[in-house]
Amino acid sequence: MPDSSAPDSSKEIKTTFISRLRTYFFTGLLVTAPAALTIYLTVLFVSFIDDHVRHLLPAEYNPEKFLPFAIPGLGVVIVVVVLILLGAFTTGYLGRLLISGWELMWARMPVLSGVYATFKQLFETVFSKKSNAFRQVVLVEFPRKDVWTVAFITSDVPYALSNTLHDDDLVSVYVPTTPNPTSGYWSLYRKKDVIPLDVSVEDGLKMVISLGIVSKKKIISLKEK
Repeated sequence: MPDSSAPDSSKEIKTTFISRLRTYFFTGLLVTAPAALTIYLTVLFVSFIDDHVRHLLPAEYNPEKFLPFAIPGLGVVIVVVVLILLGAFTTGYLGRLLISGWELMWARMPVLSGVYATFKQLFETVFSKKSNAFRQVVLVEFPRKDVWTVAFITSDVPYALSNTLHDDDLVSVYVPTTPNPTSGYWSLYRKKDVIPLDVSVEDGLKMVISLGIVSKKKIISLKEK
């Protein structure tokens, strides 16, 4: 009498083998993809800068003229050196004088003055050594009640807003979009409606960018207010 279990056993072995191959494939992808994407984006950025800056260097000063190969990242080096020299120059009296004239010119331009002032304040806030652009990671109800999202407490609430609302118990909250945290919604919440999270700002951004996939276990800690 033939053994009817033999085909089933063979099919099971084949399924297990394919499952293992699939697991190995995704494991290899998980190991290599982050490094590959990082290298790709770095090369893309360096190539973009090189293509737009390399031709600005006079041919007689271009080291590639005397070498049989191109130097990757030369444009990035040039940009960094120029920014350092420009920063050093603006710290002097003449530099501060020129910067004052530059900002005065922008301040007198209709429409553009507001855009320039906004970007200037944004960069000063982000790059300041004492920057508190994002103070703390919190949970808030958004976009409706009983739906929670990760957000960030930013600066103090502008006096004009708290005075108009007659409420000094407000916090300024930035609710980022996912997976791009550079866009989002700036809102005012009452302190009692904000739940602090016991995580760093960096870990909070990782959660937002990764759609919550990259996170530490037991990261949420409800604190007494």
